[in-house]
Amino acid sequence: MGKQFTDIDAARQAFIEQQPLFFVGTAAADGRVNVSPKGLDTLRVLGPNQVVWLNLTGSGNETAAHLRELNRITLMFCAFEGKPNIMRLYGTAAVLHPRDAGWDELIGLFPDLPGARQLVVVDVDLVTTACGFAVPLLDYQGERQELNRSMEKKGPDGVRDYWQQRNQLSLDGRPTGI
Repeated sequence: MGKQFTDIDAARQAFIEQQPLFFVGTAAADGRVNVSPKGLDTLRVLGPNQVVWLNLTGSGNETAAHLRELNRITLMFCAFEGKPNIMRLYGTAAVLHPRDAGWDELIGLFPDLPGARQLVVVDVDLVTTACGFAVPLLDYQGERQELNRSMEKKGPDGVRDYWQQRNQLSLDGRPTGI
C-alpha cells in the first residue's frame, strides 16, 4: 500500500541519496510527455520540501521547455538493490541557467561536471512511497563516462554551440530558454 507524506524526512533523504539513478517526468499542456533518466552525482536535497538537480547537456532539452510552460514535475527513485521501494517527489520547478541569479550559490553543491546546462530547483509538495515489489534487482556497476568525455572534447565553446544547434527547442517546437 502506498503512503503519502508532506516532506522529505531524514530516512527519505537517505533513500534518495543512495540511488544512482532517478527519473524526471514533465509535460506541457499538450504534446508529448517526457520522462528522462538522470545519473551521475546530480541531485541534492536542500531541505524537507526542496531538491535541486544539475541538468547536464543532452540530446534534447524537453524538461526545460515543459517547465517554461507548465512548471509541474515528478521525480521518481527506485530501489534496484536492497529493500524494495519506489519514491516519487511531486511539485513545481524553476530552471536556472548560468546567467540567472541563484546559479552561483547552488552550482557549488555539485562536482565540476562538463556540460552543466541548467539547475532545476524543485519545490516538493507531496512525497509518495510504494512497495516496488515488481522493480527488478540490478547490480550497479558504476557511472558511464561517455557524456563527460563528449562534453570535455567539445570544450566550453563547443558545448555552447551544441546548445544553440540542438537544445533551443523541444520535440514539439517549444522554446527551452537556453
